[in-house]
Amino acid sequence: MVCYGGKLVLAPMVRAGELPTRLLALQHGADLVWSPEIVDKKLVQCERVVNEKLNTVDFVIPSNGGARPATLVFRTFPEMESGRIIFQIGTATPSLALEAALKVVRDVDGIDVNAGCPKHFSVHSGMGAALLKTPDKLCSILEELVDKVGKPHGKPISVKIRLLEDEESTLQLVEKLCSTGISNLTVHCRTTPMRNREAPIRDYIPGIYRICNKKSVSLIMNGAVRDRAHFYSLKEELQLPADIGGMMADCAETNPTVFSENPLPWYESCREYIKLAADFDNHLGNTKYMLSRLVPGKSKFFQFFARCKTLEEIQYVLNQLGPNGEMLSDPSAYIDSCREQEKLLKRKANDLKSQQKQQEKRRKLPA
Repeated sequence: MVCYGGKLVLAPMVRAGELPTRLLALQHGADLVWSPEIVDKKLVQCERVVNEKLNTVDFVIPSNGGARPATLVFRTFPEMESGRIIFQIGTATPSLALEAALKVVRDVDGIDVNAGCPKHFSVHSGMGAALLKTPDKLCSILEELVDKVGKPHGKPISVKIRLLEDEESTLQLVEKLCSTGISNLTVHCRTTPMRNREAPIRDYIPGIYRICNKKSVSLIMNGAVRDRAHFYSLKEELQLPADIGGMMADCAETNPTVFSENPLPWYESCREYIKLAADFDNHLGNTKYMLSRLVPGKSKFFQFFARCKTLEEIQYVLNQLGPNGEMLSDPSAYIDSCREQEKLLKRKANDLKSQQKQQEKRRKLPA
């Protein structure tokens, strides 16, 4: 069974936490990686598919007889992720949480419940941070997962929360959660109304740790951990035990190599990320989103990548990036020509469509 104690891990991040990001983090020292939050109702629609071309396991919503394209919901690469991938579920219902967890449990190393996301798409359905206001429901979800997923399959069940309005109410909640049989508790050291630009509140961690330790539950601390060196210095500064883990989100999103003792500069991270994205057939829109996070906004390459519309264009722009992040040659002319070619093809397609309509009208005219 996977061990969480003292580990430095990649946070669950919608859009940013797809396979290439997770693999890049693992290659550079992440101990564990979380999947993005996936809502239970979406996951239960999926079929498990072994992708022999990529050597991945894919969870896909089928195409519905061709009425809509098949949708990839989750992809894992066992060769690198086995023993280190935690799947996070967005849920507000014990029965749906159970059904969703059973879909993926044999291909992941733990099931985590999101009880901390403050975004509207989570809280409006009673998921995420909304579960902090319904602790009995949250506990019933965790107990269902522990009894019917965790124990039968030998996989740990965990939960990620935020702080409540004061320390006393937070500790009361932690006491309840740790009594459900969970193996790990991750605490984002901010309250629900707080945003990431605000300094985290770490004063509650010692009290939370005492409860977790008493219940044999490991503890991971999340919130403004910048890199591995900062994680170690924080624990020393706060005099925290060695077995408290750390979780990184924003800093790992902008550079997934921060798990290393010597993180790569942004341009090297880009090279490695783009190779992984290409190797694992990552969705182009997601690849471009991640490049918008990896490339500094002041760099000219930020706009160059933003204008790309194919993986080939991205690769061409990457080839103009020098060994120290300098521009070897300006890719603007190449991108402009791609856009002109795109317009030309679109005009030809529209002309052909117009001709076909005219031919159809002529056929319908009386002889």
